[in-house]
Amino acid sequence: MMLHEGLGSLSMWRDFPQRLADRTGCRVVAYSRYGYGNSTPLSAPRPISYMHDEALIVLPELLANLQVESPILFGHSDGASIALIHASRHSVLGVIALAPHVFVEDLSLSGVAAAGAAYEAGDLRKRLGRHHADVDGAFRGWHDAWLSPDFREWNIESLLPDIHCPVLAIQGQRDEYGTREQLDRIQQRTREVDLLLLPDCGHAPHRDQPEPILKSVQTWMNARLCAHTRIKTRTDPQRV
Repeated sequence: MMLHEGLGSLSMWRDFPQRLADRTGCRVVAYSRYGYGNSTPLSAPRPISYMHDEALIVLPELLANLQVESPILFGHSDGASIALIHASRHSVLGVIALAPHVFVEDLSLSGVAAAGAAYEAGDLRKRLGRHHADVDGAFRGWHDAWLSPDFREWNIESLLPDIHCPVLAIQGQRDEYGTREQLDRIQQRTREVDLLLLPDCGHAPHRDQPEPILKSVQTWMNARLCAHTRIKTRTDPQRV
């Protein structure tokens, strides 16, 4: 189950879901969350609890409707945080967290503010408009929530000890939205975690360096998940 970033959508994954399915042999489900892509536009500003709401209310309902009982969650940025929150309260086989946030850093807020400037004065709005029916709602919902004064205290570290599945946490060393400290805190508080730091890689490892990500996910699934289940990755194509 793929969970996109704070400005992401189904289409912004590009061909990565299919490549992930081909590499692992697993069925892959990707979707646009509420207010993103071609989903229903937001009817009100996003609350600062939006990641918890998505993890604990929306995602369980979606998984139940799809009759998926024990997924592997693959999340990027906000989606990685949603995956970790969900795994702290629900049974999942594993979590793959790309560029996760477990607390708010000054660098994160600076990155969001820089995105706001690029949206107003650069071409970011035009580029995002290719992926979102309501581009202003999608952007403002994320941007304004993160820069809300109350969001400075957002933190999910207390939930990490309640995650009982294997976790693969991945970050680019040139991530403009977070530092290595995000991964270190996950490692300190989570029982079974592997870390992957990618040099010369920014906030979107699956776009910057897709092949190392695919290889690492396949290796991790065979090494970690096979200890808990009978899942093994394979290379014959599986449709997304």
